[in-house]
Amino acid sequence: MTSTLPLYPFAAIVGQDKLKLALILNIVDPTIGGVLIRGEKGTAKSTAVRGLADILPMIEVVENCPFQLPARDTHVVCANCMDQFCLNGNPAIQPASKASKISVVELPLGATEDRLVGTLNLEHALKTGEKRFEPGILGQAHRNILYVDEVNLLDDHLVDVLLDSAAMGMNTVEREGVSFAHPARFTLVGTMNPEEGELRPQLLDRFGLCVNIEGIRDARSRVEIMERRLGFDRDPWRFAEEWSNESAALSRSIQKAQMLCPDVATEKAILQRIAHACLKLGVDGHRADIATLKTTKALAAYEGRINITPEDVAAAAELALPHRMRRAAFDGAAGEVIEEIRRTLQSCSPDVE
Repeated sequence: MTSTLPLYPFAAIVGQDKLKLALILNIVDPTIGGVLIRGEKGTAKSTAVRGLADILPMIEVVENCPFQLPARDTHVVCANCMDQFCLNGNPAIQPASKASKISVVELPLGATEDRLVGTLNLEHALKTGEKRFEPGILGQAHRNILYVDEVNLLDDHLVDVLLDSAAMGMNTVEREGVSFAHPARFTLVGTMNPEEGELRPQLLDRFGLCVNIEGIRDARSRVEIMERRLGFDRDPWRFAEEWSNESAALSRSIQKAQMLCPDVATEKAILQRIAHACLKLGVDGHRADIATLKTTKALAAYEGRINITPEDVAAAAELALPHRMRRAAFDGAAGEVIEEIRRTLQSCSPDVE
C-alpha cells in the first residue's frame, strides 16, 4: 500500500455534468482553448481537475527535462538541452526517457511575470559567463494541466501572456538581449468567483469554453455527496478501489476519443449551422465559431462517433458561446441564454449559403 493518499475519484463526483464534460473535451482536444469555471466556492472545481488528471494515461518524457518533452522532440528546445541529452545536437541518439503522470501545475495568485514565463539565471551568468534560461510555470505546464484559481484577480497583463501561450502553444521570452522559445501546450483551466469581479470581455473570449456552476439544489443529491465524502475520508484507498472500474472505463473512453477526434467529419452543413448561429447571437470575431466546431468534434469523438449530429452542435454551443455573446450569460439568467442559443440553432437552416 502506498503512503500517498489517493485523490478523490473524478468518476465519484456527484452532478456538475457540464463541468466534467468541458474538462474532458479539453483533454480530448487541447486546442479548444481551455475552460473557465465560474461559480461559488465548494462546488468541486479543484477536485474535478485533480481527479481527472489522476486517471489520464502516462506520457513519455525525457529524464530530467524541465519541459517534459518526449525524446523525439528534444531538438525543438535549446542548445543546452541538446548538449546534455543529444550529444551536441545529434538527434540520432535518443536520450533516456521514462513514463510520467500528467500533473496539475498551479499558478499562484501573486506570481510575477518572470515566475510565469521564466527568466535568465543571473547567478550562473555571473559565475560562468554563460547565459542559462530558467523555465517558469509555462515550461512546467507543457503537456500538463495548468490550473489558475481566481484568474479574475490576476493582473490583466499576466492573463494576456497566459492566454497567448495557450493559444500559440509556445512561450517566447526576451531577456537581456537573449531570445528563448519553448513549447507550452497545456490544458488551461481557470476558476473564478464572479462576486469578486469579472474578467474583461476581451479575456473572456480567449477561453475556449466557459461553465457556470453552483451548489446542487436537490436534497437527495446533496445527501449522496455527503455519504461519498464520508466514505472517502474513512478509507481513501478502499473508496478509490470501489470506483476503479468507472475510472478505468472513463480513461479508456478519453484515450479512444483522442485517437478518433481527427477523423470526425466536418460537413459543410455543420459549418454553416455554426456560422449562422454565431452571427445571429451577435458574437464578435471568429474564435466562437472555431471553438464551437472543435468542441463539437471532440464531443462526437467522446461518444464514439465520426459523424456530427445537431445535438452535438447544440451541446457544444452551450459551452462555447454564452460568455462570448454581447448579452452575456452573466447579465441575466444563464438558463435564458441557453434557451436563446437552442432556439437560434433550431432556426439556422444548414443549407443556407
